[in-house]
Amino acid sequence: MRHFEMDKLKSQGGSVGQSKYHESAIKQVCGSANFADDNPEPQGCLHAYPVLAPVASGFIKSIDTTKAEALTGVKRIFGADDVPGKLDIGPVFPGDILLTNHEVQYHGQPVLVVVADSHETARRAARLVVIECEQTSPILDIKEAIDKQHWVRPPHSLNRGDSANAIKSAAHQLKGEINIGGQEHFYLEGQIALSQPDQDGGMHIQCSTQHPTEVQHLIAKILNKPFSFVTVETRRMGGAFGGKETQGAPWACLAALATYFLGCAVKLRLARSDDFKLTGKRHPFYNQYHVGFDENGLIEGADITVNGFCGYSPDLSDAIVDRAMFHADNAYYYPAARIQGNRCKVNTVSHTAFRGFGGPQGMIMGELIMDDIAAKLGKDPLEIRKLNLYRPGRDITPYHQTVEQHILKDMITQLELSGDYWSRKQHIKQFNQSSSIIKKGLAMTPVKYGISFTVQHLNQAGALVHVYSDGSIHLNHGGTEMGQGLNTKIAQIVAHGFGINFDAVSISATRTDKVPNTSPTAASSGTDLNGMAALNAVDTIKKRMIDFVSQHFTVPNESIVFKDNKITHDKGEISFKELANLAYMNRISLSSTGYYATPKIHYDRAKGEGRPFFYYAHGVAMSEVEVDILTGENTVTRVDILHDVGSSINPALDIGQIEGAFIQGMGWLTTEDLQWNNKGELTSFGPANYKIPAIGDTPSEFNVNLYNSANPETTVFRSKAVGEPPFMLSFSVWSAIRNAVSSITDYQYTAPLDTPTTPERVLGAIERTQQWLEERK
Repeated sequence: MRHFEMDKLKSQGGSVGQSKYHESAIKQVCGSANFADDNPEPQGCLHAYPVLAPVASGFIKSIDTTKAEALTGVKRIFGADDVPGKLDIGPVFPGDILLTNHEVQYHGQPVLVVVADSHETARRAARLVVIECEQTSPILDIKEAIDKQHWVRPPHSLNRGDSANAIKSAAHQLKGEINIGGQEHFYLEGQIALSQPDQDGGMHIQCSTQHPTEVQHLIAKILNKPFSFVTVETRRMGGAFGGKETQGAPWACLAALATYFLGCAVKLRLARSDDFKLTGKRHPFYNQYHVGFDENGLIEGADITVNGFCGYSPDLSDAIVDRAMFHADNAYYYPAARIQGNRCKVNTVSHTAFRGFGGPQGMIMGELIMDDIAAKLGKDPLEIRKLNLYRPGRDITPYHQTVEQHILKDMITQLELSGDYWSRKQHIKQFNQSSSIIKKGLAMTPVKYGISFTVQHLNQAGALVHVYSDGSIHLNHGGTEMGQGLNTKIAQIVAHGFGINFDAVSISATRTDKVPNTSPTAASSGTDLNGMAALNAVDTIKKRMIDFVSQHFTVPNESIVFKDNKITHDKGEISFKELANLAYMNRISLSSTGYYATPKIHYDRAKGEGRPFFYYAHGVAMSEVEVDILTGENTVTRVDILHDVGSSINPALDIGQIEGAFIQGMGWLTTEDLQWNNKGELTSFGPANYKIPAIGDTPSEFNVNLYNSANPETTVFRSKAVGEPPFMLSFSVWSAIRNAVSSITDYQYTAPLDTPTTPERVLGAIERTQQWLEERK
């Protein structure tokens, strides 16, 4: 759809831009919204559960299933040798093994799958299987993997200019490093799949997945069947955050394997503790930097290395580390830069997609560098941030994409004023001088986040729209609903396109037999892709209707307007319902598919340059914290956010996404601490020892506003993605904690602070800060 058409359509008014409540909200509040485990089980449904390897690294010597098979209710136990097709279910590159029968590469790796008459029996039987292994020494430390160059995929680098010479000739140089923790997705609904034969000799799968098409393809491959043999359906998920992009596939494959041999429905649902242990997390990272800058703090050269803790297999790590590299600049211009990305192989579960997809782990480097430069020069970090922002003439990224929209300076200025930054800074400084135990900190950090899948072929989507003869509309698209409001937004887009009420649009479950070859609902692109595909389907049907009205009523096409549930033209008007029936009676097709592929994007991996992103989303956050220097405990007391969503399709949903993303990011940076023991076992596998933010952790003052700025690119109604970018606004919390600790030295020294900033780590930073003071006495 061309620029002027999109803008004209939006100007007509309608559903787009209104705060509609989530299409499942009432059902969810009332408890009537069905998730995969809520659906009635088919008659004779069996249950499956995986048998897990007892070591992190080694080779299987023997397997004894005697006790498990003797348990009443056990029907069959399947292993790798039973798989008729491929064992490798790697989503992009090989390496993700469905069931292992030889080498064990992480603790808890699935070896067998037990099928029984109940979930409890299957799980109990799985624990009765005895697996004897010859253990080998696992690699569990990322630095050991780096030293041994133990990679799941080859390293990659971005280069622009002569960074080594720029750093060497700069007036000042700094080096630093940071360990960045991972994060458990902790979705409310765990991993689950229900497989059953269909009436036509194929297989039907209901599962909790962000990527129905990938589940379809992988099941077909392990069964050695064509893709058309498998239909995958997802109506809604109880959260996902990236944890069901690839991680839902193994359990659907195992259920399908059992159905294939037993000819009946099979359900596999992981217990929460095993869900923790068997599914990938946000990648931990170990990053380093070396920068050169002038007397004012303006960066002249940067050398950054990001090291992703990938686990035992590639999964999506190549693209995740790529995105970390692409975002190591955040919003700041590096005149000369070298950015290296390593994909480190370690003996843990393979880490995977999580909101931000590597972007947060790279972007934190920009904020670390800004804070460290400010401390070195004795300046306020916000001054250094504003000085180094991209701007016209300083607008080429390390991967050679030109930054074309420069709104962050204005956004920062607005938030400085509305959040009273400088006055609060002064009051906080005075407070800290008089308070010996509680120290306050304040920080403002920007976000510049690239929108598009970095794997180019995924930037496409399809949709299916039916207009029935009574004027009601059925909508199906390739995206999946995980609570983010995607279905609501796309229904608004369709309603707006036809000029009818939102309530006239019905949405059905995502199914691979309705919209084929779909991309995952990820990369914040769900509305951008599927919304535009749906709008293109609407446009096709509307053109048929307009041509019919023009011919039937003898009026020019340009006089025909769809608005307020009716169609007006030079000779009068007709309701949308009446037109739908009249068109049907005159044999006009009222159904259409829609398709959309993101334009302009490209990336030459060999050269490390291109335009991987269609556009950038922006945001600015200001956070105030309190830190107890005796215990290391920290509290976020106030947050102010100004975020760029382009022209919002649904302001209420967008603000909800911003609030949720910020709190989830705050948890990643402060309380969510993944721990593995020296045997490679995950020891933080439940809410008792893995702490996500609760309602009490929400800032007592939490102000969120949308920045009024239409997307300069032709996205659906000039909107921008909102799923991932606000997650990184939480860097303001981490920077504020560093700022509070720095007040101990009157802001002369800022101690390194790894994430998450647990009380123990904050205490370590306080001790280093106090030691710095002692050394200067």
